Amino acid sequence: MSRTPTIDSCTVETSDGVKLHTTIFKPNPYEDDKEEAVGEEISKNSSWVVVLVHPYSILGGCQSLLRGIASGLSRKGYKVLTFDMRGVGRSTGKPSITGFKETKDVVAVCKWGCENLSVNKILLVGSSAGAPIAGSAVDQVEQIVGYVSIGYPFGLLASVLFGRHHKNILKSPKPKLFIMGTQDGFTTVKQLNNKLKSAAGHVETHLIEGIGHFELESPAYDSQMVIFIAEFINSL
Repeated sequence: MSRTPTIDSCTVETSDGVKLHTTIFKPNPYEDDKEEAVGEEISKNSSWVVVLVHPYSILGGCQSLLRGIASGLSRKGYKVLTFDMRGVGRSTGKPSITGFKETKDVVAVCKWGCENLSVNKILLVGSSAGAPIAGSAVDQVEQIVGYVSIGYPFGLLASVLFGRHHKNILKSPKPKLFIMGTQDGFTTVKQLNNKLKSAAGHVETHLIEGIGHFELESPAYDSQMVIFIAEFINSL
């Protein structure tokens, strides 16, 4: 499918008054696909919004890093939201060290999506430090029906910052997919598996052999992330 998404921007306000610069990716309604199967797929996907949460703000994380994944998912018929968390780009406020204030940002964008995009199902996707931040929002929004992490930092060093987020996603009964490179650097495969032993609900993993943490976040793997995410949505 080669549909060019339409892209708009808006401002979403959080419960504590922070204003978030948000980008909306929608399938282009003016590009009519001839194939009936493609049209059916787009219609089926239209009830979803995928919310993407960017990597650690303090290390330069921003929504533009997720543009390739957002565009790819939109071409498959999904509405997608990306946003700059507080203190990033044109978003107001200040970033927090542990990401708990940023969880309010995720909740606000998810609720805005449901209220303004005519959808009733959210898939929440977090990349790197965005994964624990997103994980703490999963059970705060009823319409979130699934969660995907790209390079969740479960390792010991990262746990100093994000360890208090772990229990929130592990105890959630909602379906979860964890994507990670086997040479992640922040989290070993053993650490990932040990953490997921205690996870509630349905849990899937995709391990990409020989790939490091930041390599997995690079544009070279955007198309593969789109495939994994779309397949996971289809399983829900």
